Amino acid sequence: MFIRKFLSIFFIIIKICVANSQTITLKGSVKDSLQNPLSYANVIAKPADLTKNLQFAITDDAGLYKLELNKGEKFVISVSYMGYKTANFELVASENALKNIILKEDSNQLQEVIIELPVTVKEDTITYNTSKFVTGEERKLKNVLKKLPGVEVDKNGGVTVQGKKVTKMLVEGKKFFNGGTKLAVENIPANAIDKVQVIDNYNEIAFLKNVTDSDEMAMNILLKKDKKQFAFGDIEVGKGNKDFYRAHSNLFYYSPKTNVNFIGNLNNTGEKTFTFKDYMNFQGGVSAFLKTDGSIYNISASDFSQFLETQDIVNSTNKFGALNITKAVNSKLDISGYAIFSHSKNETFQESINQYSAFTEEKAHNSATRNILGIGKLNIEYAPNNNEQWYFKSQVKQTDNYKNNTILSVIENEQNHISEKNEAVSKYLNQNIEWHKKMNQKHSFSFAVDAVLDENNPMTLWETNQPILQGLIPIVQSDTYNIHQLREINKTSIDAIFKHYWVLNNFNHIYTTIGNNYTKDSFLTEDSQLLENGTENSFAQAGFGNDLKFQLNDLFVGIHYKFKAGIFEVKQGAFLHQYNWETQQVTSENHQKTVLLPDFSAKIAFSSSKKIQLNYQLKSAFSDASKLANRFYLRSYNSVFKGNENLENELFHTARMYYSRFSLYRGLMLFSAINYTKKVKGIQNAVQFQETNQFISPILINNPEERWNFNMDISKKIKNIKYGLKTTASTSTYLQNINENFVTNKSTNVGYELSVKTLFDKFPTVEVGFKQDFGNYTSSNQTSKFVTNQPYLTIDYDFLKGFIFSFEYENYNYTNKTSNQTTNYQLANTTLSYKKENSAWSFKIDAQNLLNVKYKSSNSFSSYIISDQKTYILPRIVMFSIGYNL
Repeated sequence: MFIRKFLSIFFIIIKICVANSQTITLKGSVKDSLQNPLSYANVIAKPADLTKNLQFAITDDAGLYKLELNKGEKFVISVSYMGYKTANFELVASENALKNIILKEDSNQLQEVIIELPVTVKEDTITYNTSKFVTGEERKLKNVLKKLPGVEVDKNGGVTVQGKKVTKMLVEGKKFFNGGTKLAVENIPANAIDKVQVIDNYNEIAFLKNVTDSDEMAMNILLKKDKKQFAFGDIEVGKGNKDFYRAHSNLFYYSPKTNVNFIGNLNNTGEKTFTFKDYMNFQGGVSAFLKTDGSIYNISASDFSQFLETQDIVNSTNKFGALNITKAVNSKLDISGYAIFSHSKNETFQESINQYSAFTEEKAHNSATRNILGIGKLNIEYAPNNNEQWYFKSQVKQTDNYKNNTILSVIENEQNHISEKNEAVSKYLNQNIEWHKKMNQKHSFSFAVDAVLDENNPMTLWETNQPILQGLIPIVQSDTYNIHQLREINKTSIDAIFKHYWVLNNFNHIYTTIGNNYTKDSFLTEDSQLLENGTENSFAQAGFGNDLKFQLNDLFVGIHYKFKAGIFEVKQGAFLHQYNWETQQVTSENHQKTVLLPDFSAKIAFSSSKKIQLNYQLKSAFSDASKLANRFYLRSYNSVFKGNENLENELFHTARMYYSRFSLYRGLMLFSAINYTKKVKGIQNAVQFQETNQFISPILINNPEERWNFNMDISKKIKNIKYGLKTTASTSTYLQNINENFVTNKSTNVGYELSVKTLFDKFPTVEVGFKQDFGNYTSSNQTSKFVTNQPYLTIDYDFLKGFIFSFEYENYNYTNKTSNQTTNYQLANTTLSYKKENSAWSFKIDAQNLLNVKYKSSNSFSSYIISDQKTYILPRIVMFSIGYNL
């Protein structure tokens, strides 16, 4: 009923918009005097009434354009293209019209004319003149980007352009912090932005751009002249109900030689400025285009992920501060660095009913975490000339974290109270040196050395009123049980790589690579019971306690040949790896192995807006040292783990095909991809159950897993309405060893999303959508089927010169058809803000969890458990905020 009301409102708005926005279509072609189509030419319609917005179009690969103009109005049409004279003519929009335009070359065309164009395209760089797209109501960079054709911004701060992900964010040509997009789109003020450049196949080293195979895409934000050599930014403070608060600041200073950025945030509303994904994006290492050898190293995975996991919370306080400074010492030397500090406290609460094959468990789980994180990085860039580049990068990270889990488990009216306290302190140091040199037109070189020191020492204490893991640990009977574990994980790695780029001619390249990766890893565990008399019951005599030293050396060489032929660009080659590894435990074992890892890639460019890309690579992956430790250690209050010293590297095929089609003339964007992964040799966990207790040990098996994934995203603009369709389909088949029996599991998921969005200038931007997912999970003779329905509605409305209203709503409905379990919840948020034109002050009132939902419901299942969960969330928060723009 709720959705039906919103759908009715939506269609009423559509009818009003259509009734008030009758348009005619002007279309045609833009060509040069030789009848060659001019792609990406700008066609601008300037209304005679200067109070109304101009309309524009950009020609496609065939030089076609199409404009939607308000009927009855008078326009001046201007057609511009770099290097050509601008063509102008007047038009009264009385009826649909066809107008073909011929442009004449003009070598003396003024730069000022080029700057006025909404979009310019030069090779693989697209420049958006944002003044042609914005209305002045935008607050942050993300609001500006959403109005640029072909640009999308997701809820997590990710940016895509024509379906391709932006991997580096720059401001005035310099990295914004570490180059991630999230901090930039959420914090850079909209009124500071002059232009947005999108650079495909981006490479920091300019002279390597045409020889390396960088698949990165960079976005460079160019600032307005009055924002250079001038401090700008904004400050916002807010107070809500029930002692909720928020304070946020963004301060920026840019000059030709010095750039300073500061971001600060304080809140207790659950807003996370820094997540574990962001933490991973701040990892160091050599440049991405050098990391192509096909080896993956998962040495000593850090326990830090459990402290920064994104999750729903019932209580939260967050403090965040980030400072980034860049200094151009002279024309040859740049020094930059950033410092990030994060301190957060979060509490979660979850209730679940877990149905095992022989019994049912009712479980309540409280969790409280305290996370302190500090990151610092110093970069020195030295370019003695245009053909040589040096990088010196140093990074240090330190974390201090605490987590307290309280669990109540009830099985057949028997209660078990478990308290789990975890402390983890870790240190990370990374030093990187890179050298790049272009000797001449045919030969260029890259050399890099990377060193890492990583220490992680988690300590865990379990307290319970009932004995746990009976039969798996040698526990002594007591009134209360205290189980203690200490782990020490230390890693040192040194990587070196040398690469030669040989340009035979413009169409044929040969690349050779030689490198070595060395890792030394130690893994130590101590498990024991702390008795009431103060003594300690060590589990060492029962096979617990690890002291593992692990070394891995990977020497590799590679050769690749790349050629271009017409619309094709093909690269093929292989890396030959010589692996040598040694494990030292009670006894020492040495292994060596030679592995050939071929790879292939092909790009087919039918035009600048229609492309196909194919990639294949055979990859090799080594496990972290904990899976090689051959003695027992505790993983949780109901799980014991024992590694396998005989594990080797995993081997798997990966393949991907990607297709993109982009046409502003037709208002069409189409992106699709197929991904395939097949493990030839893979590591799977063998699990044995004793009620809820688990004994886990990894094993290496042949052909354990195969996965397919397909996704497609289509959007079509008709008049001022945008229609969207997204589809996904995935299937996976994998083996699992349960109680010494191999079980074949198969999972199939199919989903789609339909959406309709209005794009009128003077009316609300309304989007209504519906998502539906179908799942099928089969394990042995047991099959589970589920359906998820998720209608949603968003409204964004700029009105009365300064007011902005936004509203978002979603209705989540999950049905497990096998068990007839159904869960449903609704979430809504809304914001109303006001900023008077030319005023530095802004005011905002927002409501989070408007419907005051208590918890989110979800279901999960596997080969041995079906779980129904309730995850509690923060209550309704209504907050009033005041902002000030510097």
